[in-house]
Amino acid sequence: MAKKNIEFVNRKAKYEYHFLETVEAGIMLLGTEIKSIRGGHVNLRDAYCVFQGDELWCRSIYIGEYKQGNVHNHEERRPRKLLLKRQELSKWQKKVKEKGFTIVPYRLYLNERGIAKIEVVLVQGKKVHDKRESIKQKENKRALDRAMKQL
Repeated sequence: MAKKNIEFVNRKAKYEYHFLETVEAGIMLLGTEIKSIRGGHVNLRDAYCVFQGDELWCRSIYIGEYKQGNVHNHEERRPRKLLLKRQELSKWQKKVKEKGFTIVPYRLYLNERGIAKIEVVLVQGKKVHDKRESIKQKENKRALDRAMKQL
């Protein structure tokens, strides 16, 4: 029996930010959280990452409550520790201290072994005119695809 591919993407991030660098990280979860992820109860829209000491923590990821859980169920938006190598952490910590850089979780998925991984991205915020340019490019691509379809 083939496993179904479980993947959640923060599509709003591509619109809001310029992507500079991407890293795959492990994420510390509780048992009920991984069961909720397999059930598809995840939202990355408002999530962000912060450094606490030398550790990277992801905040505001919504992982819904596990329906078959008991009184020991998890909090839905609790901070979760990300697991990265120390070199990557120190490199990104220096960059985040610079003006305008932040770290955003972009994609949460289960790998072939069923382990939850999160793709975090070092980003810089887009200006309003950059967002307008993104919208124009998207509309032009859509119009071009329609024209090609009619041929």
